[in-house]
Amino acid sequence: MPEIPNSRIRKLRTWIPGARSSELIGVDENKNQITLTDLASNDYLDLARHPLLIEAARQTLETDGVGSGGSRFITGSRNIHQKLETNLAEWLDREIVLLYPSGFQANLAAVLALADRHTPVICDRFIHHSLLVGVKASGAKLIRFKHNNLSELERLLKKSRQRNPQKKPLVITESLFSMEGTTAPINEISKLCIKYDSKLLIDEAHAFGVMGPEGRGESFGLKEPVSIISGTFGKAFGSGGAFLATDKITGENLIQNCGAFRYTTALSPPLCASALAALNLIQSNPGWGSELKEKAIAFRDRLSQLGLQRPVGEGPIISIILGSDELAIDCQNKLEAKGLLAVAIRPPTVPEGKSRLRLVIRRNTPDQAFERLIEVLKNK
Repeated sequence: MPEIPNSRIRKLRTWIPGARSSELIGVDENKNQITLTDLASNDYLDLARHPLLIEAARQTLETDGVGSGGSRFITGSRNIHQKLETNLAEWLDREIVLLYPSGFQANLAAVLALADRHTPVICDRFIHHSLLVGVKASGAKLIRFKHNNLSELERLLKKSRQRNPQKKPLVITESLFSMEGTTAPINEISKLCIKYDSKLLIDEAHAFGVMGPEGRGESFGLKEPVSIISGTFGKAFGSGGAFLATDKITGENLIQNCGAFRYTTALSPPLCASALAALNLIQSNPGWGSELKEKAIAFRDRLSQLGLQRPVGEGPIISIILGSDELAIDCQNKLEAKGLLAVAIRPPTVPEGKSRLRLVIRRNTPDQAFERLIEVLKNK
């Protein structure tokens, strides 16, 4: 195998929580303890260490144990699974929700439920790797359109329907793209899918809890042609695991035929309990998502006012494209010297020449962290 260039080598660093939810404590290369303000985590609402989530997990830990011990068809089902599924389905106005141990697993299951080797699958070029793995596993033909490009999507849909009128295409997109920070034009994509009688799978992993009406995702309120919504609890919900939300027929098909649901140990009960506690908190604070969005837009505006390029998007993910691997790593190191943790994202996660800093605006990110961040970006 070829040698990996130094600029591509990833190093694992172990972190422990700091004094505040926005801090992490680690050890640098010289084995010195460092405390950094976290600008990288997907814990958008700072719920991972919320006392109500911790208490919910603790109580369930004592009554149901750590692991579920089996699949949902054997001994894995608990009341907490059913309660979370029922409450989430009601909140999202979907007929059925099914839980999965991970977002990767849920996305794999979703694609396999909607596509086979005869299905044209038309995907946004920047969809998550897990969805691409699902397309490959299904044997379907993969067709990709330029990121958020509606005219190209329509051209490909039209071509697909003309070529095979009997087979519905499947369109796959994310709502909030994890590396770009951009938001998909879900309403327009939905209209195109209706026009060309196509199925639609939307990955709401990064939007769930913070984007859309009261944090219910960008697809909330859309029924046709949305076949499945995928979401996770490991980001804004501060817990772990994932779910698929869909209609009864598709849901029953997933239950009866989906190996990713049938043949895996059920989601840990304490994680279900903490996710349910997070859902209750988000429902009780419907303005959290819009407040976070305003905070993210204000930061983008500030960068623009200083003469820096305004990052695209409106959500809490701020993608600052720097170009080379070396420049991205250098900027990461300079931020660390200022007490800030922001990770350089490099190929193959992003395209060649598009290395970047991926910053995350969180609900409790201290204002002084933004000032230090801007100081570094101005002099990069």
